[in-house]
Amino acid sequence: MTTGVRAAVPADVPAVKAVTDMAYHHYIARIGVVPQPMEADHMADVAAGRVFVTGDPVTGLVVIEERTGHLFLDSIAVHPDAHGTGVGRRLLEFVDARARALGLPEVRLYTNAMMWENQKIYPKFGYEVVERRTDGPYDRIHYRKRLG
Repeated sequence: MTTGVRAAVPADVPAVKAVTDMAYHHYIARIGVVPQPMEADHMADVAAGRVFVTGDPVTGLVVIEERTGHLFLDSIAVHPDAHGTGVGRRLLEFVDARARALGLPEVRLYTNAMMWENQKIYPKFGYEVVERRTDGPYDRIHYRKRLG
């Protein structure tokens, strides 16, 4: 797996919550609702082995879930102070490596349509738009990345 990324442990939960909140908080005003990752049960996700972190202290994390035929990237969060330092790239590379290790042919994710920055980032890492769909209060763009 990618160097510097490890499974989160219960002691990481406060940092997981803090980094997630800092990464997503500025979107509340833009999208009009609290982003779903901010409302996640971080302790349950850590206990289920779904959260992987990088940095000491934690500067970034991913929440992933193995599903039938793909790995679902539920959330990626990078502390604002770490933007532009390669943390996000390392985490996305980790997700690809994890999917391959699990024998899964693709990674899927979605982002809120109002999170314009993400729509520029994901295609640079090989993700393609699959569909745009409204789920409750969320207008989401769904992506997939086929792994070679």
